[in-house]
Amino acid sequence: MADLVMPVMTEESVVRRGTRTRAQKEPQGESVVQLGQARGEQGMVVEVEIESLVVQGSPRSTGEDQDHIQALVEVRAPLPPVLVHRQTMRVIDGVHRLRAAELRGDDKIAVAYFDGSESDAFVLAVESNITHGLPLSMADRKKAAGRIITSHPQWSDRMIASATGLSPGTVSEIRRRAAGETPQEGSRIGQDGRVRPVNSAAGRELAGKLIRENPGLSLRQIARAARISPETARDVRNRIHRGEDPLPKPRVRARPRPKAPAPETGRSRAATEQVISRTELAARAAAVDRLKSDPALRFSETGRMLLRLLTLHTLTGAEWQAIIDSVPPHCTAAVADLAHACAGVWGEVATRMEHQTVRQG
Repeated sequence: MADLVMPVMTEESVVRRGTRTRAQKEPQGESVVQLGQARGEQGMVVEVEIESLVVQGSPRSTGEDQDHIQALVEVRAPLPPVLVHRQTMRVIDGVHRLRAAELRGDDKIAVAYFDGSESDAFVLAVESNITHGLPLSMADRKKAAGRIITSHPQWSDRMIASATGLSPGTVSEIRRRAAGETPQEGSRIGQDGRVRPVNSAAGRELAGKLIRENPGLSLRQIARAARISPETARDVRNRIHRGEDPLPKPRVRARPRPKAPAPETGRSRAATEQVISRTELAARAAAVDRLKSDPALRFSETGRMLLRLLTLHTLTGAEWQAIIDSVPPHCTAAVADLAHACAGVWGEVATRMEHQTVRQG
């Protein structure tokens, strides 16, 4: 059968990180560069025999979801191609789509190949399963982060967080537990492809020594020799000129005093209670999660847009209050007007959907 020409989307975000590191000369960036280069070698999607594919090594510990597979069987629109590691023929992303094709009796399936190491293929598998399809559980994401920290120790916490759907703080904690209490040295690659030291203390000390011995050196020369940023080099030079130590003293943060809750009017209190109703919030979040698992919505652009809008309304009462508290006083009136307008728009959407349901019934 002739090759099918289709865009390859599943590895796009990993590729963006690789593309940004093409100018990177450090050996730590080698793995990321390979991800970017692999994208340039694969622009085609082909059909291959299903029996030639291998299903193993998934980051999903719970295995395949039969309900999700059955839902994919019912989808009439063409599904995205399955992403496969060319060297091993292992399915990186799309096991549920593969099972659905088998249930339909298909002999072949559309495949996009990824050329790279098995550790990079695992990163791609994790990232693919947090950006679309059936999402990975929090436990699976943390376990995957631990594995990526081991296979890609040069990646920054933010870079691993973007691949696993975790916060940088969570990744940092996982890394700390894996390393114990041993101080971490060296450098890491950030999402922008730049190499930064984990601990700048040694760099600051070296920069201070260079500045004392060679006052005529430029900031860029100092930064390059000490492996710090030019701004850090500037700060070190200013400190030395003021007779201070190159290393800033650690700040001791005073514990903030608890603030007395602001008085609420009867109307605002009722509105807050309505927003933070836990039972209502849990039901709303569960309904949105069910919609996210529906392929009819997830595999269309307008469906994904609707899911993003609905997800905004699963915030907790504390999260909404934090947003309200962060609005500057001169913006509160404008934000309140927009909030009322948005509520009106959602009311109109609800009315139209209800009328459409009646007509369809």
